[in-house]
Amino acid sequence: MTDVRVPKRKLGAGIPEVPVFALGSWNIWDRMDADARRALMSRAVEVDAAFFDVAYYNMGPHAEASRTDLLFGETLRELGLARSQYQLCGKLWLWEYPATGFAGQMDESLARIGAGNGGPESFDTVVVGDFFGDIDIRQVVHDVQAEIDRGSFASWGVNNWAAEALQTALDVSAEEGLTPPSFAQLKYGLVRRSMAEGEFYGRWFEEGTLALQASDAFEGGILVGKLAPARKIGADVGGIREQIVAAYPEVERIARSFDATPAQLGLAFTLANPATANVLFGASSVKQLNDNLGAITLLERVGASALREATADLWLDRDVRADGLWEPAG
Repeated sequence: MTDVRVPKRKLGAGIPEVPVFALGSWNIWDRMDADARRALMSRAVEVDAAFFDVAYYNMGPHAEASRTDLLFGETLRELGLARSQYQLCGKLWLWEYPATGFAGQMDESLARIGAGNGGPESFDTVVVGDFFGDIDIRQVVHDVQAEIDRGSFASWGVNNWAAEALQTALDVSAEEGLTPPSFAQLKYGLVRRSMAEGEFYGRWFEEGTLALQASDAFEGGILVGKLAPARKIGADVGGIREQIVAAYPEVERIARSFDATPAQLGLAFTLANPATANVLFGASSVKQLNDNLGAITLLERVGASALREATADLWLDRDVRADGLWEPAG
């Protein structure tokens, strides 16, 4: 696996290329000791997978005083990585917006990962996430533009937005000459496909209006064999988690038929979709990252069509509402 290098794809129109692997930060860096953090980050740089999703998780349902971003920043500084060696994706939360504005969120998030103390002074891009309630989308687009103009980041995407709200953001950006969202971070993988491939978001991906950043492809570890995760994992949209657990033996069987691991099968499936710019996963060891690298060779060896054909029956959220409102169909 030492010769594998992670390829790059465009994270939306006019946006620089990014590695197709993205290492996520939600309670990840605090699941490792310092040596393991340094080893994992070094390995990511070595294989051209140094795209890190990192955020201050202390708002709304994430108000848990997580230290994962602090530990991430410490590791960056300990390794002495140059800013040109990695890309950063941050988060802006809408839970308490506009009372808690974007400028304050950016300043705090950057300070926690080391801005002013040898760490990065800006993100490359951000995800504006967790859209709930009645929010002035025009104001959101203008406030995002203000942060772009201030140098906090250069581009942005969305996460957990209703399709109607996203269309408004795209329209406002076009009408007023502002920077539009360039990608959507969505739950996407072997068992959850309705958001990314359905009629709402799918049309934007097909048109090239947005790129897809796939997240939660392993369903919190269930699809790599951790059938009863002890840690907090992502929301069970549509209430299909029991079906997902029951489907794991079939995931194993299909993976074996390709001489691959379940993790490699899951990642290769996401990358088989040409809309996918990168896939966000929570590797917590060099061993896991090295195994994941096999997804790249699996896709090259088997091909996208064969992977999709073999895994067609694993699509379990066909009947889940897919416009971003997170409600069951019907």
